[in-house]
Amino acid sequence: MNKKQAKERIETLRNQTEYYAKKYYDDDKPEISDFEYDMLMVELRNLEKDFPEFNSDESLTKKVGGHVKEGFEKVTHEVPLLSLQDVFSLEEVKDYIEKIQKQADENNIENRRFVVETKIDGLSASLEYKNGKFVRGATRGNGQVGEDVTNNLKTVKTIPMELKEKIDITVRGEVFISKEDFEKMNHEREENEEELFANARNAAAGSLRQLDSRITKKRPLDIYIFNVQKIEGKEFNSHFEELEYLSKLGFNVNPVRIPCNNIEQIVKAIEKIGNDRENLTFGIDGAVVKVDDLKFRELLGTTLKTPRWAVAYKYPPEKKETILKDIICQVGRTGVITPMAILEPVTVAGSKISKTTLHNEDFIKQKDLKIGDTVVIQKAGDVIPEIVEVKKEKRNGNEVEFEMPKVCPVCGAEAIREDGEAAVRCTGIECPAKLYRNLVHFVSKEAMNIDGLGENIIGQLLEKKLIENIADIYTLKFEDIASLKKNGKKFAENLVNSINISKQNDLSRLITALGIRHVGTKASKILARKYQNINNLMEANSEELSQINDIGPIVAQSIEEFFKQEQTKDLINKLKQAGVNTISLEEKIEDNRFEGKTFVLTGSLQNFTREEASNLIEKFGGKTSSSVSKKTDFVLAGEEAGSKLTKAQNLGVKIISETEFEIMLNN
Repeated sequence: MNKKQAKERIETLRNQTEYYAKKYYDDDKPEISDFEYDMLMVELRNLEKDFPEFNSDESLTKKVGGHVKEGFEKVTHEVPLLSLQDVFSLEEVKDYIEKIQKQADENNIENRRFVVETKIDGLSASLEYKNGKFVRGATRGNGQVGEDVTNNLKTVKTIPMELKEKIDITVRGEVFISKEDFEKMNHEREENEEELFANARNAAAGSLRQLDSRITKKRPLDIYIFNVQKIEGKEFNSHFEELEYLSKLGFNVNPVRIPCNNIEQIVKAIEKIGNDRENLTFGIDGAVVKVDDLKFRELLGTTLKTPRWAVAYKYPPEKKETILKDIICQVGRTGVITPMAILEPVTVAGSKISKTTLHNEDFIKQKDLKIGDTVVIQKAGDVIPEIVEVKKEKRNGNEVEFEMPKVCPVCGAEAIREDGEAAVRCTGIECPAKLYRNLVHFVSKEAMNIDGLGENIIGQLLEKKLIENIADIYTLKFEDIASLKKNGKKFAENLVNSINISKQNDLSRLITALGIRHVGTKASKILARKYQNINNLMEANSEELSQINDIGPIVAQSIEEFFKQEQTKDLINKLKQAGVNTISLEEKIEDNRFEGKTFVLTGSLQNFTREEASNLIEKFGGKTSSSVSKKTDFVLAGEEAGSKLTKAQNLGVKIISETEFEIMLNN
C-alpha cells in the first residue's frame, strides 16, 4: 500500500469508526457487532503505526469515544476514566506480560503479581462519596467529561447510598443488565411490538442515560465496582487489596478476580473465564489483565486514552454450523406472527442452541433461508443466538422454500401483511394468543371503561379459566369475582356494577373496544355517527368506507377485513346476547356546519371540558387537531392559552373565544 492509498484508507476508517462509535456510545443503537468494530480499530491502529505521518489526536485510537448527551449536566472527572488497550490473541497477551516484567526488572519491583478479571459488558460510571454518603455519579463520557446521572444511579439497588465507613472515596464500576433480565426485557418488548435492544450493554447504557429517572427505575440495572479512582486518608499497596476493602465497605465488587504470578497462570485464568463465561449471570466481552502493584502502576503511567498497566483480551465470537430442520410460527399477544428456526441442537459459547427467532418474512428472504439448509449460528452479544450465514454450497436440492402462513396457526383466522410493514398479523379477535391483550384494551378507559377490571384481575380470570373470550366478561358471576380477593365482596359488587354500566355505552365506545387496526377513538365516533348501528357498519365495504372523511383506503380495508372474520361475527352476536348496546345513542344531526373545518383547542375552557368541546365540533361535521398549522381553520383559545395561540397569531389563523364558539354552536 502506497502513501496515497494509506491516507485514503485511514480517512475512511476514521469516518467509519466515528460513525459506529456514535451509534454505540451516544445513541445506544449499535449497527455492527463489537468484533467488527474492533477489527476496524485494529486495521486503523496498524496503518497509523506504519504511516505515522498521518497520525492525529482526533483519531479514536488516541481518544475515548462518547459525548455528553444534551439535557445532562457535565461532570469533569478528577481522575480520568480511561479506556483499555484491546488485544485479540494470547500471543499478544504474552508479549504484553513480558514487556511489563522487563520493566519490573529494570525498576526492582518485588510484587510481580497480576490480577485477571472479567471485562463486564456494560456502561462505565464513577460513584463519588463524601463522609461515606453517595453524593454524585457520572458516566464515563469521553473519559475526561461525563454526564451527571446521580438520580438515575440512585435507582440501582446494588449501589449503597451510605458506606460502612465515613470516608471520602470515588470508585469506578460497570453498570449492566443480567442475562436473565435482558431476555425478559426483550421478550416483553417483542410482545409489545417495541424495537428490541441489540444487546445487554446498550440496554444498560440507554437505561442509565434516560433524562427521566422514573424510566431508569423500571429497568433492572445492576453494577460491579472494579477500581478505586481516589481515596482520602487510606493507602493501599495492591489492587487486589483495594477490591477486598471495597467489598467490606458494602460495594458490589466484580466477583471474578484471579491473582496470577506468571504468564502461564494468566493464560489459564483467561481460558478459565472463557470456558465459564456462559455460566456467568452477566455478559462479558473479554478478560482484563491488570498490574497488581499500585506504585508500579504509577511508574508505568498512562497514555491520553489507555493505562499502560492493563490490557483487555477480547474473546473471538464463536460460530458453529448446524442444520435448519424446520421453521415454525409463533403468535404474540398483539397478533404478530413470528417465524422461529428449529435447529439441530448445537453448543455455541457454552449454550445448547436448538431454536432462534427469524424475525420476519423479509429476514428469511434476505438470508435466502430454506428448510434443510446448513447455517452458521453465532451468539449476538453473548446472549441472543442468531443465524449469520447460509452455506449455500452445501445444498443438495432437497431444501424446501418457506412461506409465511396465510392463516393464523393458533386460531385459523386470516393472516395479513399490510403495505409498508414487515410483520404478518392474525386478524382474529378471539385468537387465544391475543386474548389477554384484547381484553386489556376492551375494558380500558377510552373503550368500554370497565373500572376495576385491570391487567392483574384479567390475568387471574384467565388463569382460573373464568373467562375464555371477551364476551365472557358479561357472564362473570359475583362469587367468581369475589374469590379473587380477600374480603372481595365489595370489590365484586363494584365490578359487577361497572360491567353492567358498560352495557349502556355508546356504539362509538364499542367500536373502539373491538380494537380494529388503525381505528382509534376519533374514527370510532365518525363510524358510529355515519352508520348508527353495528349491523350497518358490518355490511359496509371498503370502497364505501374510504369515501368517509378521515377514513382513508388503508383504514377502510382494515375495517372490512375485520368484520368479515367469522370470529368477529361470533363475538358481536355474543355481545348482543349479553345485552351490550350496539347502536348510536348520540342524537343524529344533519347539520354539518363545521364540515371541512379543523379546530385546535388551547388553554382552559370555562363551560366545556376539552372532550365536550371536541365532541360538539365532531357532531357538526368538523374535526379537531392537536397542533396548529396553515390548514387550521379555528383556534379555540381559553384562559392561559400558550404556544399554540402564539403560533396561530404568527400564521394568521382565526382565533375564537369560548363566547364566539358558543355563538357558532347556537346559530
